[in-house]
Amino acid sequence: MIISRTPLRMSFVGGGSDMPDFYRRHGGAVLSTAIDKYIHVTVNRKFDGGIRVAYSSTEEVDRVADIQHRLVRAAFEMLELSGGVEITTIADVPSRGTGLGSSSSFTVGLLHAMSAYLGRYVSAEELGRRACEIEIDRCGEPIGKQDQYAAAFGGLNLIEFKADDSVLVSPVIMPPGLRETLERRILVFYTGITRGAASILREQSAAIAGDHAKRAALARMVDLAYGLREELQCGRLDSFGEILDENWRLKKTLASGVSTPEIDTWYAAARAAGALGGKILGAGSGGFLVFYAPEDRHPSVERALPALRRVQTRFEPLGSRIIFYNPQ
Repeated sequence: MIISRTPLRMSFVGGGSDMPDFYRRHGGAVLSTAIDKYIHVTVNRKFDGGIRVAYSSTEEVDRVADIQHRLVRAAFEMLELSGGVEITTIADVPSRGTGLGSSSSFTVGLLHAMSAYLGRYVSAEELGRRACEIEIDRCGEPIGKQDQYAAAFGGLNLIEFKADDSVLVSPVIMPPGLRETLERRILVFYTGITRGAASILREQSAAIAGDHAKRAALARMVDLAYGLREELQCGRLDSFGEILDENWRLKKTLASGVSTPEIDTWYAAARAAGALGGKILGAGSGGFLVFYAPEDRHPSVERALPALRRVQTRFEPLGSRIIFYNPQ
């Protein structure tokens, strides 16, 4: 049996600039962190030569071509694995449609566990690149590249997307103790609303391609990603909330489904209670809300959002890992 553990992620600033329609013309950058919520993937030999895949559904098939889960089927094809395998998955939090990059974390963890099963070492860079190939190129998902690299590398990083399709992951180097202070000031709330990101991302991509104002907004979000890295590396946390807030206001202009009246109400209530900035994670319209606030304001922010469930999170310094390896 092989078990991989792959973190989910929170993206703070620059989301959307990892879409090829934008970064191939202008370059993109996202500042994000992996978090201590994970997707576990197990791969085990199946005695009868068939294929069993257990996720929210369970599939029992004899051929790779019959696998209904597109990401799993694409991984089998990429790695040229024909069968005799059982795969199961477990997620720490609701994973679909919550803005934590779960699909990409699953793909990275699946590739990692299956590669280990085949006796192949894969680097973080290769995991990120191959996961992008599966999701974007083979399965045609209208998504960007940030989630795959965040899951593969772990840590708090500036992730840059170059016009030649290369990706550069650079850790954010901070003064001692500042990272822990930042962690303590982050609040995360689950809205209970799940949504498909595809329609929002398709609208956003089309709008950016044809609208100069939206391209300018996204370019400003890229500037904010670099600016936030500079602030953190210089030991200045005071501007974190302000940058989050500006990024969120810009993000809402990119597509109609990014926010909703309900989300806007929650956001305004949190700000009035002492949050200095925040955003919906992922494409928008539901999932998790993240805020930055001084620690003494956390009780007030929680009281202002009685309908939402606070979820405790910490930053995760490590990316996808093989945590159990017994290839018998």
